[in-house]
Amino acid sequence: MTEALALRSQAETLAAPLPALLADAEHLAAAVLLGDHGRRRAGVGDTFWQYRPAQQHDEARSIDWRRSGRSDSNFVQDKEWQIAQSIILWVDQAASMGFHSDDNLPSKAQRARTLGLAAAILLIRGGERVGLTGLRLPPRRGEAQLMQMAQLLTEQDGTDYGAPEVQGMLPHSRALFVSDFLGDIAPVEEALLRAADRGVRGALLQVLDPQEEAFPFDGRTIFESMSGKLRHETLKAGDLKSRYLERLAARKDRLAHLARTTGWQFSTHHTGESAAGALLWLYGAMERHA
Repeated sequence: MTEALALRSQAETLAAPLPALLADAEHLAAAVLLGDHGRRRAGVGDTFWQYRPAQQHDEARSIDWRRSGRSDSNFVQDKEWQIAQSIILWVDQAASMGFHSDDNLPSKAQRARTLGLAAAILLIRGGERVGLTGLRLPPRRGEAQLMQMAQLLTEQDGTDYGAPEVQGMLPHSRALFVSDFLGDIAPVEEALLRAADRGVRGALLQVLDPQEEAFPFDGRTIFESMSGKLRHETLKAGDLKSRYLERLAARKDRLAHLARTTGWQFSTHHTGESAAGALLWLYGAMERHA
């Protein structure tokens, strides 16, 4: 709980100088005027869209008991999307994110969590519903949602590298993925393609330590993953620099290409840089998809 409160405090401080992510007046007016010709998105509204099977996070009062009485399962009415959108957040909590090359720098995980929660604060204060991927925390508003989010973001994943989750992303919603994206690229590609199929647009923010960009190693060096599961020893680390930098550049190009082809935004942030600058970029990326 103490760690969650500290993370929340840091995120509040980072978010304070920036304006809340309020929907454009024309966008809101157009959404309201859609009325019975709504966008056919599940969300806030009074017009019935579809029945769907009830999930664990659905409250009992949201269950349509008349429809459920005709089946062995419970059903919930989805309403048409009219005003507020939902934003789903994935922050990489794998072991690789624990890296920091200098005691004066935050770990990638700490910076990613702070940025993710700060973005959630801005979005929720702007009237949006924000949640986490994987059905762990469905999109909602309010201070209680932020506290639950802070608690979940302090958890750690035992894997070496994280993979985005797409479960729980509502059609035509928005999403934020924050990671170092240094693991297998295939799950990232699959997640973005599945998101695009659902009409989900969003932003990829790659968080790297400055040392991961510079590769300042020479001579005998032992490279070991943060979990200790992967280990490589070399006597000539300097000979690996050019190949490493080429592969890192290729990874960034691949991520940028995936973002372009699926309608997402992509940027790289270094933990030695201002966190406010990265949050401002996330603000702009979400605004473009509003």
